[in-house]
Amino acid sequence: MDDVVIIGGSFAGLAAALQLGRARRQVTVLDTGLPRNRFAGHSHGLLGHDHQPPLEILALARQQLARYPTVKLVNARAESVGGTLDNFVVTTGDGLTLPARRLLLSYGVADQMPSMPGFAECWGKSIVPCPYCDGFEVAGQHWGLLWSGPHAQHAVSLFHDWTDRLTVFADGHDIAPEIRADLARRHVDVIDGKLIAVTHQDGRQPSLDLDTGHSVAVDVLFAHPRNRPSAGLHEALGLETVDGPMGVVLQVDDRRETSVPGIYAAGDLANHMASVTLASSHGAMAGIFAQQSMLQ
Repeated sequence: MDDVVIIGGSFAGLAAALQLGRARRQVTVLDTGLPRNRFAGHSHGLLGHDHQPPLEILALARQQLARYPTVKLVNARAESVGGTLDNFVVTTGDGLTLPARRLLLSYGVADQMPSMPGFAECWGKSIVPCPYCDGFEVAGQHWGLLWSGPHAQHAVSLFHDWTDRLTVFADGHDIAPEIRADLARRHVDVIDGKLIAVTHQDGRQPSLDLDTGHSVAVDVLFAHPRNRPSAGLHEALGLETVDGPMGVVLQVDDRRETSVPGIYAAGDLANHMASVTLASSHGAMAGIFAQQSMLQ
């Protein structure tokens, strides 16, 4: 029996495995090899790995985990999970059965791309969600913001640390007059109409085509499509969730434990703010607290 089965082997899952491996705990990490940020050419803000391709960072992490004999990395999808504290069972798609004392869920979320032509092709290149992840590289350029609700107003004030050239695309939303007045005070243009397509050159140089017949070019478009968990295992386990403007995340306490004893969660699956730094930190915490929960 494993001490911990970790479902999801990106930044959070591998960080947890590292801590558990160093504590000489038996760990199996299940991973499908499809991290959320695989569309990005570079990852930013992770100390020691700034501006490195995310897949290369993960490959290096897996190599480093090889020195810990109690950690096993398995390329497989967890299809079902059940059980209770000290007696969980995970079954993979190829029929492997893994009993474990603890579970750690870090299978992340999947962004739900709108169906409009060109959007998905630009995702991670010229359409991005996070200024902390990509803002420095495009600072001072013409930014667009695809309005997704009143919460987008915060992004406008945030973006001014990187650029003074910002255009908001209402995308069919009814932006309240007081918000429009605030945008005007900040010298932010608002373009009405619904976005119907993104014209681009190999994912770059986006031009936003509107149902009004207009087309507006920007250097980069910030957008926040809704996301959903990459698997439904948390539903089968009956874990409590918290709804946010972009989707649901698992509810965890300060020790990264979910609403079910013995099940921990980390990464984007359990945090509204997506960040490789936070995912790594929370993964390490979840691994440490899972280990400490077994000391008795």
